[in-house]
Amino acid sequence: YVCSTWGNNHFKTFDGDIYQFPGVCEYNFVSDCRESYREFSVHIQRGLNSNNHPEIQYILLTIKDITVYLKPKLAVVDGRLVRTPYYSSGLLIESNDIYTKVYVKLGLVLIWNQEDALMVELDSKFNNYTCGLCGDYNGVPIYNEFINGDVSYNSITYGNLQKISKPNAKCEDPDETQALPSCDGHRDECERLLTSSAFADCRFRLNLETYIQACMQDKCACNGNQDSFCLCSTISEYSRQCSHAGGRPNEWRTQNFC
Repeated sequence: YVCSTWGNNHFKTFDGDIYQFPGVCEYNFVSDCRESYREFSVHIQRGLNSNNHPEIQYILLTIKDITVYLKPKLAVVDGRLVRTPYYSSGLLIESNDIYTKVYVKLGLVLIWNQEDALMVELDSKFNNYTCGLCGDYNGVPIYNEFINGDVSYNSITYGNLQKISKPNAKCEDPDETQALPSCDGHRDECERLLTSSAFADCRFRLNLETYIQACMQDKCACNGNQDSFCLCSTISEYSRQCSHAGGRPNEWRTQNFC
């Protein structure tokens, strides 16, 4: 059971919904939301890097009473800079040039590529108990995230609801009335990329359509410019999720592509 965010502001909830949310504040990515005792929370600060690509600037992980602050190539535990691999009771942090990984004994694994892509895997004992951008983990798509009782939310409204209010934060909420463009013209190309022979072992492990939709949104957002971030981020995510699901994607990057 994995929740992730990547690339051009894409999110995939534990229940399998994929949506886009371009917020640049600090957000609750996933937290244990039981009233009485919260075991963990994961907050993320999103922003744009120097190339104007969305990225995660830092992650704030709280496990019971331990606070872990992660930036690229940097880990701070309870206010102290630590070397990785770092191990303390029930917590392991590993880091190399490409990934930061955190394993928490209570049933959480966090994997961040130190740029745009974050994946959190959660034990099923947290079913129905989570909140945040990753949703409620009740196994039912849409319900309680985008439809709650008689109220239905679009993805921007839903995302804005997850903002962590900080008194001195200077960040604007994205406009909730902004509809996302229809990107159907890009379907064929996205389908071709994601069903290439390199991904033969992935097809039946993942919901292909959700990644095709994300790829189509990326193509729209690129407006025809040949920026590799544009397409590569969703294809990388498809490849990561396939490996995570036990598949073996073949080498899909080439000299001219990604």
